[in-house]
Amino acid sequence: MNIQSATPSVRHDPATRRFLAEADGEQAELCYRLEGGLMLIDHTLVPQAIGGRGIAGELVRTAFEHARQAGLRVVPACPYAATWVTRHPEFADTLAG
Repeated sequence: MNIQSATPSVRHDPATRRFLAEADGEQAELCYRLEGGLMLIDHTLVPQAIGGRGIAGELVRTAFEHARQAGLRVVPACPYAATWVTRHPEFADTLAG
């Protein structure tokens, strides 16, 4: 596999409520808020320079997996996250209401 096209690993920074991935000196992020037992995904951003590698999908997948493990319900307020979860019905059980 070409190293440049590999999806970088995602790390969680709970202090800033972000999931982060870095590639080629660029940083992609998913930002969220916690309200009660809800994780509200507000924003997913992947710089154009590292787009097209599946990074946004990995950020969202990691956030949903984290929410599931933490017993949180997810509100995908970010349009990308909302579209992503419709394509991944295995995470439908994590959605709020």
